[in-house]
Amino acid sequence: MAKNNKEVLTVGGGCFWCVEAVFNQIEGVEKVISGYMGGTVPGKPTYREVCSGLTGHAEVIQATYNPEIISFEELLVIFMTSHDPTTLNRQGADVGTQYRSVIFYHSDEQRAIAEKIIEELKPYYDNTIVTEVSPATTFHSAEDYHQNYYENNKEQMYCAAVISPKLAKLKKLYANKLKPVN
Repeated sequence: MAKNNKEVLTVGGGCFWCVEAVFNQIEGVEKVISGYMGGTVPGKPTYREVCSGLTGHAEVIQATYNPEIISFEELLVIFMTSHDPTTLNRQGADVGTQYRSVIFYHSDEQRAIAEKIIEELKPYYDNTIVTEVSPATTFHSAEDYHQNYYENNKEQMYCAAVISPKLAKLKKLYANKLKPVN
């Protein structure tokens, strides 16, 4: 999906706060919105409804990025290595289908790239990659208090214990892909 020479990536890898914090660091990513996708109930779901596991939605981020700065392929490699794509419906203590590892593709090209990246990364994992590759459906933005959560709540225990280590790993593995620090 292109928006004025920009592209869109929609992925879920556990709690959207973690995934959002990672993608907010990447050079070429211009906007990241936490939200929900992939559900089966009509209307806009709430956080409480999604957390129940009954709506079928995944917690996702939708990132708008400049493909002249960073490619869809590069973003997927960062995504796949910033969470555990081998655990079915869970990331750490977060358990349920809403925390599944998923790539929602917006075109046949994105689908093919996602399948290729998963295949290329298989040898690097001891367990089977269970990341779902599905067509994008309606994206529902999450409530305002979920947006830019890490930046607004760094002192909270979850952010310090779960998100900060992910960002440290990101900085170690992908220093050349990060936005400059002001």
